[in-house]
Amino acid sequence: MQALEGIRVLDLATLFAGPMAAMLLGDFGADVVKVEHPSKPDPSRGHGPGGLWWKVLGRNKRTMTLDLSMPEGQDVLLALVRDADVVIENFRPGTLERWNLSYDRLRAANPRVVLARVTGFGQFGPYAARPGFGTLAEAMSGFAAMTGEPDGPPTLPPFGLADGICALATAYAVMAALRARDSTGAGQVVDLSIVEPILTVLGAQPTIYDRLGIVPARTGNRSVNNAPRNTYRCADGTWVAVSTSAQNIAERVMRLVGRPEYIAEPWFATGAGRVEHADELDAAVAAWIGARTRAEVLSAFEEAQAAIAPIYDVRDVLADPQLKALDAVTTVEDPDLGPLRMQNVMFRLSDTPGRISWPGRPHSADTTAILTELGFSPSDVDKLRERGVV
Repeated sequence: MQALEGIRVLDLATLFAGPMAAMLLGDFGADVVKVEHPSKPDPSRGHGPGGLWWKVLGRNKRTMTLDLSMPEGQDVLLALVRDADVVIENFRPGTLERWNLSYDRLRAANPRVVLARVTGFGQFGPYAARPGFGTLAEAMSGFAAMTGEPDGPPTLPPFGLADGICALATAYAVMAALRARDSTGAGQVVDLSIVEPILTVLGAQPTIYDRLGIVPARTGNRSVNNAPRNTYRCADGTWVAVSTSAQNIAERVMRLVGRPEYIAEPWFATGAGRVEHADELDAAVAAWIGARTRAEVLSAFEEAQAAIAPIYDVRDVLADPQLKALDAVTTVEDPDLGPLRMQNVMFRLSDTPGRISWPGRPHSADTTAILTELGFSPSDVDKLRERGVV
């Protein structure tokens, strides 16, 4: 048995937060039905090199097509909703209502259904109607303003960071709504903007500004809370990252790099004090690491029980023995491509583990099967296809 076995999710969303949330639910056994437009597939099918994004984002999902702007398509969706637990959508606010698919109508078909609405800025407010993407959330949350070198421009991540955080938040919100349904018997609406989850994980910035008037500045790879904390280049051209969040770790690092006299300085006793002397601490660590290969550095830090990690690219990730032991990147059989490596499910449950049963399937691969489950006859399906509904 899987943890979410028996839960059916209708994934109406596209790029990226909503579909990723549905993927996370599918990883633990939810029956996820991906609903795409008959002639306009989810853009993730063509995203990135070779369209391989879809193989990951579409994993564990059955795929069907449906034109929700057509009355017949709306009727089919309502038939799907009657047996569904969750609907995930990321259309602009008002779109479902324009298609006569408001939550009131969904709830009339199934009072227990949870509707998760993922948008750039939420369902109300002055920006609600704006198109929203993760990049905009990274900019408006405060993330970009504090990311980058002190004398450089604000920096955006080279991947969908805000979308990924929002996907985790959406999956969590859906599970909270389902748990509430266990008590009340009724579904509800989840209203989630992409900007709010990344704002949450940025920490206490609003509180600090409210009480102390401090605006975070860009510090590059340094921390405003402790030092030394940075990336350092080894003699062989590779890089490592060092963190000294704990006082005893900072002391071990200084002894290791041959500068134990710093430990006796009054300023060294606190993270804030060390930050004020980050230049000299960084110089000491950088000089020691720069004279050694990465293997030598990692071995010495491990022996000293100091915190360090190699900076990996994807090749290193795939070769790392710890990540191999965790099966963090697993192999899935794809009918088109053969063995396909991708990130495994995100965590391990001892009794009801998740799994990847299949990678993303072709556009409309399961339309006939799903409609047949709803009671449509072969001739009914043919008629829907002829009219462009599916």
